Amino acid sequence: MPEERAAPPGHGTLHHIEIWVPDIDRAVVQWEWLLTALGHTPFQSWERGRSWRLGPTYLVLEQSSALTGTRHDRRAPGLNHLAFHVRDDTAVDALVAQAVRHGWTLMFPDKHPHAGGEQQYAAYLENTDGFEVELVALTVHGPFRGRSGA
Repeated sequence: MPEERAAPPGHGTLHHIEIWVPDIDRAVVQWEWLLTALGHTPFQSWERGRSWRLGPTYLVLEQSSALTGTRHDRRAPGLNHLAFHVRDDTAVDALVAQAVRHGWTLMFPDKHPHAGGEQQYAAYLENTDGFEVELVALTVHGPFRGRSGA
């Protein structure tokens, strides 16, 4: 029987994201927990870098000698944040509850879980180096019904 091969990624699909970090060891502790919880698996590892893969896309953390700063500024030109789909609101809440133990803090706590608007259930987290991630629930349980199909 012929071996089944996965279809190649679609034209225009994101191949990888590379994030330069000031401290690779700290970054690995903070990001590995989150990426693993979201279903990513370790992909590559070298002295000053690591990567995790989900499907055809991977995320790289690297401590480059060419860095010009020590903290990411999401308000400067460039990357503001990464947004990840999360299974449901319960999973978002569980990640938020664990985040502080892994170097992340909840942003906009007074508006959580609707800091992005009443139409979505999400958490915004920031790590020690100033990187922001948004965790967006695909489905919502309970009384919140702001998303179509929820």
